[in-house]
Amino acid sequence: MRMLLNIQIPNEPFSTLVREGRIGDLMRKILEDMKPEAIYFTEQQGKRGAVAVVEVADASAIPALAEPWFLTLDADCELRIAMLPEDLMKAGLDALGDKWK
Repeated sequence: MRMLLNIQIPNEPFSTLVREGRIGDLMRKILEDMKPEAIYFTEQQGKRGAVAVVEVADASAIPALAEPWFLTLDADCELRIAMLPEDLMKAGLDALGDKWK
């Protein structure tokens, strides 16, 4: 199943890792391991952040996606299930509408 991993990264330890020249290798290692379908780096509430699109076959895969961010960057992570338009079309919304009139 496709999920959005929303990552909020506090300024520390990220800023220290940037100053020490170690952030590039760390980010490369995390991204190579998680293999996101896509990832976008952005600002979130005045801090660094990212939104990754990941494929999760089973809920047991979630810790492997989030723990590197928790353990190395003290980041906050949120996961949300995401659907493509094709997924939404398979959801049977018309039947649900009839059921819950």
